[in-house]
Amino acid sequence: MTIDRSYAVRPERPADQSAIDDLLARAFGPGRHVLTANRLREGVEPIAELSLVAEEDGALVASVRFWPIRIGSAPALLLGPLVVAPDRRNQGYGLAVMRRGLELAGKAGHRLVMLVGDPPYYARAGFAPVPPGRIALPGPVDPRRVLAVELVPGALAEATGRVGKPLSD
Repeated sequence: MTIDRSYAVRPERPADQSAIDDLLARAFGPGRHVLTANRLREGVEPIAELSLVAEEDGALVASVRFWPIRIGSAPALLLGPLVVAPDRRNQGYGLAVMRRGLELAGKAGHRLVMLVGDPPYYARAGFAPVPPGRIALPGPVDPRRVLAVELVPGALAEATGRVGKPLSD
């Protein structure tokens, strides 16, 4: 028997913050704050237009954010965290918010998105491993989990070096 679920992907609102924090705590626990990717997010605001949630029957079931970064001197985006309520995993919510965010990022003129994550999962949204030695992150990370998707062909070839926070204007 297939259950037809109705849900919506929509922009994150300030009122969603506590529900997102709860999702993150339930899905990743307190250790999420020491991850290398978190160092790139500290002191930087996510891009509001690309911060999305999936909502089902008034409850938040997934969230994704995109953050401005640079790889060497090339601007890029960092995807994450992508979180899905533990009882809603493997139902398409994460892919839905991620794919919509990538679509919006491309329309906004962003060229490249990177993340640290599970290659088979993120490959479903077009992510592929970054060639070894192309980029360096500010902390320990399994290089097999460093993934990127080009929103503009050739964008990864322009991005090489240390990954850091965006350059000031």
